[in-house]
Amino acid sequence: MLQILSELRKNKNWSQAETAELLGIAKSTYAGYESGYREPSLRALIQIADLFDVSVDVILSRKNKTTKVEIGSIPKMDNLVLTVDGKPLTKEEIANIVAFTTVRRQLDKEEIAK
Repeated sequence: MLQILSELRKNKNWSQAETAELLGIAKSTYAGYESGYREPSLRALIQIADLFDVSVDVILSRKNKTTKVEIGSIPKMDNLVLTVDGKPLTKEEIANIVAFTTVRRQLDKEEIAK
């Protein structure tokens, strides 16, 4: 987390003092986050993520983690938004993608079996 915070801040060309001011915290508090002396609360993590326009996972260096969603759980995806070209997919479009992928995989298996 230490290096990520520093990189995000430097990419914005902000000083620690400017970043702390934008977060509404003391410079020493923010400096403590970057040095590892302090750990931000959950609320502070969310504020930092919002400020840098990244997910909390990025700040926690979890950017390579993935979430698996099984086909049977598609109706439970109310909080998940999938987009193509910046436009959200409808549940019907998602179901079509799943159906296409299922058929495509079956065709691939049949081709390999030949």
